[in-house]
Amino acid sequence: MSRVNDYLELVRAPAILTVFGDTLAGGSAAGHMLSGRRIALPLASACLYAGGMALNDYSDRGTDADERPERPIPSGRISARAALCAASTLTVAGLALSATGGGRRAFALAIPLATSIWTYDLLAKNYAVPGAITMGTCRALDVLMGAGFGHLRPALAAAGIMGGHTIAVTLLSRGEVEGTTTVIASSAAASTGLLAGAVVAGTLGTRSRTLAVLAAAATYAARCMPAQARAAREPVAGNALEATKAGIRAMVPLQAALTLRHGNVAAGVVIASIDLVGKILRSRPRGSRISES
Repeated sequence: MSRVNDYLELVRAPAILTVFGDTLAGGSAAGHMLSGRRIALPLASACLYAGGMALNDYSDRGTDADERPERPIPSGRISARAALCAASTLTVAGLALSATGGGRRAFALAIPLATSIWTYDLLAKNYAVPGAITMGTCRALDVLMGAGFGHLRPALAAAGIMGGHTIAVTLLSRGEVEGTTTVIASSAAASTGLLAGAVVAGTLGTRSRTLAVLAAAATYAARCMPAQARAAREPVAGNALEATKAGIRAMVPLQAALTLRHGNVAAGVVIASIDLVGKILRSRPRGSRISES
């Protein structure tokens, strides 16, 4: 069982929950319901994300030996070769699941998504702005994979919102060890407010739908904006780390808001359930090594 826990830590298992809603948001925008083979698409996102996390640790194994010696690779619990094998296997699984769930139209977007993930982990993350843009592109492509090639236009807004949030979180995450800056943290907080407003402003339909979207958007802002504001006031490493974690967790209610604004209540309920599972995982005893950052 400890071996399983080591791999769960390698891929940052709790954080994987934050990608299930991407394809639901994209699919909702394109008018797709979560049924039949399309259930495989969130699983495709999860595999691609987990593969990226394993590849991230493989790429960072030298740095982690100094800064995070407790991580699976530098601690010797998982070899670098095994981590690379896990990353490759999960990526292939993600591509296969995308084809299963969405056919050629989803697979056509899974290919550039996987390419962007590997580009980020092996090259782009070494540069602040290009790295953040690449990571945002990964999240946007994940949303678009839910819509499928040929149905991209209605999902572009959702993809842009998720991508924009991801860019802000990625820039903040660069300060987890040595601290961030007031400008970066303030910009992240401002982007949270703007994105929440954009989600609500783009809602069409009944009063009940608008209220549901408003509630989800408010939850999104409340979950990450306070931590971002603290990092802006005091941009030390600890606050940057907490703001990053909050930004990752806030992706789930943001996805819920994006699905609800297109009237896909079933997908919204699924995402709410995922959020509950995430809270349960985060309530694990502090001795657990499995983390999301």
